[in-house]
Amino acid sequence: MKNVVENKLLDSGKPLFYKVGNAEIAGMTPPTTRLGESLRTAVRSLTIFQKEALVTSARTGMTWRLASDEGAYLDGTDCAPAPLCFLTVGMISSYMNEIMALAKIRDINIHSICLVQDNYYSMKGSMARGTMIASAHDVDLEAQIKSDADRKTLIKLVMDATAASPLNGLMRGKHESLFTLSHNGCEIPPVKALHVGRPAEPDPGVKMDLAVPAEGNWENLCVKGGLTPEHQNSVSGASSSLTDHQDRLLHLRGICTLRPDGIKEITQHLFNPHGSVFTLLSEEGPESGGLGRAPDATTYMSAGIGFCFMTQFGRYAKMKRKDLTDYRILQDSHFTLGGASGGTGVAGKADPLETHVYLQSSEDDNFATDILDVSEQTCFLHAFCKTDLKTKIRLTER
Repeated sequence: MKNVVENKLLDSGKPLFYKVGNAEIAGMTPPTTRLGESLRTAVRSLTIFQKEALVTSARTGMTWRLASDEGAYLDGTDCAPAPLCFLTVGMISSYMNEIMALAKIRDINIHSICLVQDNYYSMKGSMARGTMIASAHDVDLEAQIKSDADRKTLIKLVMDATAASPLNGLMRGKHESLFTLSHNGCEIPPVKALHVGRPAEPDPGVKMDLAVPAEGNWENLCVKGGLTPEHQNSVSGASSSLTDHQDRLLHLRGICTLRPDGIKEITQHLFNPHGSVFTLLSEEGPESGGLGRAPDATTYMSAGIGFCFMTQFGRYAKMKRKDLTDYRILQDSHFTLGGASGGTGVAGKADPLETHVYLQSSEDDNFATDILDVSEQTCFLHAFCKTDLKTKIRLTER
């Protein structure tokens, strides 16, 4: 008799991604704006590795529901994109926004454009010994552009545009994330993780079930394809991310093009660990010249960081065989507007992430503080924020 694999994302009957039609009823209100764009991201676990997020933007007023899963490398069902895919999608979408906006400002005529972005991360050490740590590495960006402008002009365009991206604020310099920790409804002080400096926000989990899709067809926002073509880095297979000792490189690729209707289409490849291809759509809101028909760049970025962090909780509990009945986070992220798309004329900046963690467990408070510290240490995207990174640019002609 075959084991029935639980798949709450598909069994819910909801689209994987959708615009939320009742954000306030679902408990989602945006944080106060500090730099130009502020987002509040609530993420909860559905199964060990299936997660859903509600992301609310102070600038657009929109709330999007996004879903994430893991592939065979974490014994997941692979029905939704992996957490790291979301940052790649948001990042390349933001780069496209800034390139096109800056080209307009500089009167550079772009006939066609395709961006190809490779993101790399690594995991080294032993979970049992407490030495496992995640790292993030510099980003490779290939800009394939057909234009009347000369090569020097186009290279400067892409370089200035990537610096203008809001995500530049988390890439440049080192940003230590801030936390609160609540265990079984009681707030307790973190041990190693830095404290936010104020009480925890209310737990979002009690109202997330109330979120319903706004009117519209959302099925095409996230479409699963086949398995990613193998690459020389495709060396990690089933259950590989659950081994105690690790020394591996993670490699993702996003390919972004502009559709005739102005929506960005991003094809996401997961080379290592080896996973499926997903095609996602992105569009900015009316405040930035779009129509808001798909999640915007900073929504994808914020969701990706939250999803990745949440994965580490589930992975640690599973590997340690500890009880973690339920776990949720509320994450606030603060960015400047795009230097070109938002008209600031300066490089993107960001504040450190502020994350409120809510755990339900029969374990003691020491387990709660331990799992927070380990999850922060093994989260690729918190490592991304703590590392001074750059985007290495290559220009080719279409």
